[in-house]
Amino acid sequence: MKVGLFFGSFNPVHHGHLIIANHIVQTSDLSEVWFVVSPQNPFKKAGSLLNEQHRFHLLQLAVEGETKLKASNIEFKLPRPSYTIDTLIYLKEKYPAYQFSIIMGSDGFQNIESWKNSAVILRDYKIIIYKRPGFEINADLPSSITVTEAPMLEISSTHIRYMIKSGKSIRYLVPDVVKEEIERNLYYRSALENPTEN
Repeated sequence: MKVGLFFGSFNPVHHGHLIIANHIVQTSDLSEVWFVVSPQNPFKKAGSLLNEQHRFHLLQLAVEGETKLKASNIEFKLPRPSYTIDTLIYLKEKYPAYQFSIIMGSDGFQNIESWKNSAVILRDYKIIIYKRPGFEINADLPSSITVTEAPMLEISSTHIRYMIKSGKSIRYLVPDVVKEEIERNLYYRSALENPTEN
């Protein structure tokens, strides 16, 4: 089985994430896309993250009933912070018959050389890049890298957190079931963040 791995904090998951994943699984040879929730991203402050179990639960609610989109908490079992290469090695051992690809934005791809063991990732794994405005991709890429034009919504999790803390509605930004769970549990109600930060 061919599985696309969509790594992220998903803090919280929103329609932008879901649209990208659904577009890629519908227009590629992937059987499934797994949303891999990072408990601690080495490039992000841990303090701004909702507890990983809560983020994972919100993702489970968002993809409930979907046959090709799955929520994964695989990184919860691994050392922290979460490095993509460690997760890939673990998954390869756990699911030897599966072929894993990485799904990422063109903004993240521009920083891939700063990742742990990036040369191994680029050599051994297929990468599906969805274009983000302002982050152009060099056309001279190996055949293991595919660039796609996924529908883009200008939504960020930071903006959603800011809206919640400001007492504003996040309806239409996230699935209704996610909105209801966030409101029921009073998630993201602490100090305001700068909404321009990603």
